[in-house]
Amino acid sequence: MKRITLFFCLTLCATITACSHTQPPASAQYLPDDDMCSASQFQNYVGKPLTAAERLQLDEPARVIPAYASVSMDFNLHRINFLADKTGIISSVYCG
Repeated sequence: MKRITLFFCLTLCATITACSHTQPPASAQYLPDDDMCSASQFQNYVGKPLTAAERLQLDEPARVIPAYASVSMDFNLHRINFLADKTGIISSVYCG
């Protein structure tokens, strides 16, 4: 009886495994709505000091965010954000 149960369990596991999909995740594609603030034009600021972003004169709304700073949670696709790490270096530039 134990062999029949074991055989049934192994068959069930093999069937479930065969039905699973193991496709790699799709690569991120560029969508115009993802870059409404033109953050892609400022990716060259990643790795530069936060003061470089503070000196920019931009037409669109911008926010310079030091590490551990409190910011509002409002989401604005037209606002560009420069986020710095704890050493004051820009770690990411994104819309929001």
